[in-house]
Amino acid sequence: MADTTFSPISNTPCGVDPQPDLAARCAGLLKQIAAHPTRVHAITNAAAQVFTANLLLAAGAIPSLTHARDEAAAFAARADALVINLGTLDEERRHAIPLAMAAARDAGHRIVLDPVFVDRSPPRLAYARELLERRPAILRCNAAEFEALTGAPADPDTLRAEARRLACVIALTGAVDLITDGERLIEIHNGHPLMARVTAMGCAGTALIAAFASREDDALIAAASGLLALGIAGEIAGSRSAGPGSFQPAFLDALYGLDGETIATKARTS
Repeated sequence: MADTTFSPISNTPCGVDPQPDLAARCAGLLKQIAAHPTRVHAITNAAAQVFTANLLLAAGAIPSLTHARDEAAAFAARADALVINLGTLDEERRHAIPLAMAAARDAGHRIVLDPVFVDRSPPRLAYARELLERRPAILRCNAAEFEALTGAPADPDTLRAEARRLACVIALTGAVDLITDGERLIEIHNGHPLMARVTAMGCAGTALIAAFASREDDALIAAASGLLALGIAGEIAGSRSAGPGSFQPAFLDALYGLDGETIATKARTS
């Protein structure tokens, strides 16, 4: 589906319940990512680059990471999806991000925005709001970031309202992940506490969402499937790890080994 032009919001009719087959669709998308050359370009923060690349490779995708202003547009155009992560918001990235977003949009590729730490920095918050006006397909954030961006509490009703206003899928991560397109809402209860003890887990997870979004027309299902795979791999890795040091390689192994049976057995969604 790399040549498909996507709209930001899915065309699935309101009231359709995606829950019964989410695990199956997640497994099917993982197979597609591995079976086809799925390229994700990530303009991400310095701390996240290596783990992001390794996570995408473990899932079967192909990463690229340049943020040079004279290259970013070309890489984004040739990728299947684009990740914009604001964790390191230096001058070079500030110049490259709009160019990459324009190239991805012109090529019909999905854009996933990760507004890291916008709750800590007013200039970063203002820049993130400017990027939201460019209509990314998916906004992946935590509760503090969502509340800073919108000035509203991160409850389900507000998430739905803001998804409609922003015309994008919102994937709110936390102890329970909440994903909405403004009408439908999916809760994902998978994950492990050690995921919060490894740097760049959330940032790399955003790149996994982008890989799923390049293979699935329904942006809600893409975001939920990416977070479901992330959470299940985290649970498996947590059961095999003594602490953060052993967790990261165990996570990559778990993601690499995910299959349909494992996802169906371990998925906890509502």
